[in-house]
Amino acid sequence: MVTMWRKSSHSGSEGGGHCVELARIGNAVGVRDSKDPNGPKLVVTPQDLKAALKAAQT
Repeated sequence: MVTMWRKSSHSGSEGGGHCVELARIGNAVGVRDSKDPNGPKLVVTPQDLKAALKAAQT
């Protein structure tokens, strides 16, 4: 099975390349640094990712 990583369309060339990519991995979500696709990956539940993003906005 090939994992399809996706980067936000808002990433563009601005922002200095500081982007993350997300992928559906079974019932989880994978998160990785777009500049280091072979590096470490964080795997979390969709609910935990949603909570983390909400906490980062405050």
